[in-house]
Formats: sequence, structure tokens, C-alpha cells
Amino acid sequence: MIPMQNNFTEDAPNPGGDKTSKPSSAPARPRSFFSNWLNTLVEMGLGEPLIRISTNIFAVAAILVVNVLAQGFYSQPEPAPDGEEQASGPAGGAPVEINPVPPADTSVIQGISRSAQIHTNIPSRPRQELTRYTVQDGDTVFGIAEKFGLQPQTILWGNYNVLLDDPHSLQPGQELNILPVDGVYWEWLGGIPFGEWAEFYGVTPADIIEFPGNNLDPNEVGDYNNANIKPGTWLIIPGGKRDFVSWSAPLGVTRENPASARVLGAGACDPVSGGAVGYGYFVYPTNKHYLSGFDWSPQTNHNGVDFAGNEGEAIYASDAGVIVYAGWNDYGYGNMVMIDHGNGFQTLYGHMSALNVGCGQSVGQGEVIGAIGSTGRSSGSHLHFEIMAGMKVNPWDYLPPP
Repeated sequence: MIPMQNNFTEDAPNPGGDKTSKPSSAPARPRSFFSNWLNTLVEMGLGEPLIRISTNIFAVAAILVVNVLAQGFYSQPEPAPDGEEQASGPAGGAPVEINPVPPADTSVIQGISRSAQIHTNIPSRPRQELTRYTVQDGDTVFGIAEKFGLQPQTILWGNYNVLLDDPHSLQPGQELNILPVDGVYWEWLGGIPFGEWAEFYGVTPADIIEFPGNNLDPNEVGDYNNANIKPGTWLIIPGGKRDFVSWSAPLGVTRENPASARVLGAGACDPVSGGAVGYGYFVYPTNKHYLSGFDWSPQTNHNGVDFAGNEGEAIYASDAGVIVYAGWNDYGYGNMVMIDHGNGFQTLYGHMSALNVGCGQSVGQGEVIGAIGSTGRSSGSHLHFEIMAGMKVNPWDYLPPP
């Protein structure tokens, strides 16, 4: 019989005389295949990717499980056949029956649908009545006309009693008639057939009588050509035109015949013989060569240009000639000088604050003849300047470039 071997071995005695025993090493446990496989993967450097893949697989599986459980929890039972009880809801109460909304019958819907509009556009309607406007500081005939969509001459033709066909007559505080359309506003005084009166303004009687702003009843008017309209009635003449009543100096005031200027006022001169003759070309009569007021505008009865200048600045003779008018003018020019240049041309200088020349005096081109002012019908300091050659001409056509 083989004696059993002891798992302990006897060591040498220690200094104390005691003997100690040591356990012998235990036999190694054999590794499983799975452990060897994992160890191999780790040694190959695939351990970390393997962990990530396993984690993802576990997450996907968990999501699938939760999804299946949720569908089972919230799913509705199928309706039971007729005669059988319906299963109760999750809380054990009676099931709620939901009736679907029946589809709308589009065959009974009429009209055209459109999207809602936040703002409502109200079409502007043409004005048909006369209105009134108070002139403000800085207003001009052109500016007022533009404000109301009219031609500037309509402002003059609608307010002769106030403006006298002179745009310089415009003053702050004046009350003006504003016509609803371009045309003339005039008083019917009778005495002639109404058809002839309408023809004078270039329109037909029907244009006036049937215009709504005149508030005339055609049945009461009767025959349009001999209309029964009370004299003294003011009428809008839509599309009408008329000649301006001239407020400006007459033409043909020469040194030989200055008497024609006596109607202008106290500045008229006696006949003059001889004297300086012009060169036939013109220079600027002021230091500033730009406007401060009205431009050349025959359509508004303004037959000159208004050069800018401060009170007291010099005015120069635009060409050489003889003074044929020097003094006050009754037609709105205020203090005025007119020069006859002896070659068919005359020049006019208005609204002057002072005169340096007198009747019959010869002046040279560029000589000082007076000072800028605002006398007469004027809304501010400037020089009103005209050139005449048998008719009033545009000064810009004869002056050099500014």
C-alpha cells in the first residue's frame, strides 16, 4: 500500500525551534473554450470593438422589447360581433365610442374661396366737387397744382378774382378754389346763348351741364344751347381753356414811342432820341445765376424768370441801351426799369428795392441800374427779368450758360 503523500513539506526549524508548514501550489483549472476565445480576441486587439458591438446589440434589443410592450399596452381590442359584450378598456370602464366626422358634401358649396386679406384696399374715386385750400408759407402755383393732381394753369383759371392770372399774387392765407378736374371756373352772367359761352372755352354745353360737380338738373335746364341757368352762377368748365388776362408790360415800348407805357404807371418816360445801342447779346443781370421763384412758364402766364438775390444786391443792365421806363408799376412789378436796346430788343427788371437810373439815360452793358427787392406782387426778394423782341421770349435762350 502506497502511503499518502502529505501536501505539506517540513521546513528547517526556525530559531525558536518551531516548525512551520507551507501549502503546496494548487493544480491549475482548465480554461473553457469561450474564455480562450475571448482571450485570443483581446490579444488580437479586438476587445474594445467587441464591447462596443455588444453594447449596440443590447441597446437595439432593448428598444425592440420596449416597442413591442408599448404596442401591446396601447392596442385597442377588435370590436366584438353583434350580440356579444365588448371588452372593457384598460381601466375597466365602458369603452368610449367615437363617431367619425362625415365628409363634407362639396357639391353644395358655392362661390370661389380666397385667402383672407389683412388690409382692405379701397379704390380711390375721382373728386367731383369744388374744394378750398388755404395757401401756406412756401407754396407755389406749381406745388399746389401737383398736390391736387392738376395743371398749374388750372390754379390760375380757377382763382382769377384772387390771383389775377399772376402767379406772383400768391400769398399765405389766401383761400383758393381747387377744381376737381383741369379746366376753368367762371361765372355765368347770361346775355349770350349758353352754347356760345361754352364754345368760347373750347367745350360743349353738355360738358358743363352734365358735369356732376355743377349740380345742374338737365330737365330744368331745358335746351342746352339756351340753357335756363340763373345768371351769377359759378360753373366748373371741365377741360376748358381761356387766354390769360395780361398783367405784364405791353410790347413795343421803344425810345421813339414810350407813350405806350403810360398805362403801366408813374414810371413812364417821354420820347427819347439817340442814345446807346445794344450789342445783340446779353449778360446775367444778377450775381446769382439760378432761380428763386418762378421759371419761364407761358402756361402759367409767367413770361420771365425770377433770379435769386438778397435785398439790396446789385442789378446790372443785361445789354447797353436807353431807359424807357423807371419807377412804380401798377401791374404787380413794383419798382421797375425797362431798357430799349435800339436793335429790336427790350429788357425788363421788376420788384426792385431801389433805382439808380432815370428816364432817357443811356446805360452800358453790365452797368448797375438798381437793387434787388420784393416790391409789388412778390413773395420774397428776387429779380423778375424779361426779354422782349416783338413778343416775350424765353431768357434762357439768350443768356450764356450759368
